[in-house]
Amino acid sequence: MIDLDDTDRALLRMLAQDATQGAGALGRALGLSQPSAWRRIRRLEEAGVIRGRRIEVDRPALGFGVTVFLGLKLATKGRVSIEDFERAVTAIPEVQVVQHVLGLFDYRLRVVARDLTDFERILRRRIMTLPGVGQVEANVLLSEERRPGPLG
Repeated sequence: MIDLDDTDRALLRMLAQDATQGAGALGRALGLSQPSAWRRIRRLEEAGVIRGRRIEVDRPALGFGVTVFLGLKLATKGRVSIEDFERAVTAIPEVQVVQHVLGLFDYRLRVVARDLTDFERILRRRIMTLPGVGQVEANVLLSEERRPGPLG
């Protein structure tokens, strides 16, 4: 684990808000030179604290108006390998996130669809036909708030 000072934490908060900011702008906001800000960012990347920078896509603007979280329990764990299931589920483009979890379900999936009719098609033709699928519970996303996480 890397030791973070207040400046590192402020830098992480700023990058969490907008990862497109350059080292010069970040440095000016934090009272650092551009090279000093860049060295801090590089140190955080090398330590694995910063694992990448991603863009946020507006799914509705691309025609994906529905997001559904699926809790999925495998029916026969012994007969179907987890690797086979994971390989098959990650090949479905509408499945954005696959999480192997502990609890009532074995997996939690984040699925995007154009509308509920499209989601039903994805569920029936792609997800329910995956190897070993048993119980499925769907939760439709109504709204989402972005929380930057424990950087304080």
